[in-house]
Amino acid sequence: MAPIPLSQMLRTHATAYAPRSALPHPRSHARSSQGRSSRHVVRAGDGGNIDMNIGGDIGARDPYAAEVESNFASNVLGNADTEHIVKPPEKINEIVGLAIRKCVPCEAGAEPLELTEANKMARQAGVGWAVTEDAEGKLRVRQKYKLRNFEAGLEMMRRVGEIAEAENHHPDLHLEQWNELTVEIFTHKIGGLHENDFILAAKIEKIDISDLLPKKKQKFWA
Repeated sequence: MAPIPLSQMLRTHATAYAPRSALPHPRSHARSSQGRSSRHVVRAGDGGNIDMNIGGDIGARDPYAAEVESNFASNVLGNADTEHIVKPPEKINEIVGLAIRKCVPCEAGAEPLELTEANKMARQAGVGWAVTEDAEGKLRVRQKYKLRNFEAGLEMMRRVGEIAEAENHHPDLHLEQWNELTVEIFTHKIGGLHENDFILAAKIEKIDISDLLPKKKQKFWA
């Protein structure tokens, strides 16, 4: 048997007694060598022949139907005009709202508002104001209030009356079911709705009636 060189004996001895963590893992060696072999090198002049599908479809997902339909936002499906959803600040009513305007004498020959314009102004007057038709098809703007009791209903009528007197424009008031007040406004002179009706409605909406409303029932949690 040929003698073993001393350097080879030292390498064998060091490997046999080395910690496991110090030894290269065969799988990690395979992965690192595989990674080196699949590395892409981009050189000038390659043009559009570069395969950018590095890593395959790892982490990918199927596109949503809306993404496909819009060609991934190339074709926007929504309404580009967002003016219809912009909400102005609430304080703007103190500058341009109906409630700061004054009722003016209705001019002779004035035409009543059409339904579309009346509905638009009803929304400006406040939440709950609705345009309705009477038996003759004439438009009215109406609001219902549910109050604490009969006395609160009478007090509400008094407060509305003060506003009506100040504006010289008077609504119809109906107290029903002892605590439900219906306020109905229209302009008798033209047999329909005028801007004055919505100005009065907006002013009535500004009345503080928190002390006249039914008390909220306390909620108890088990």
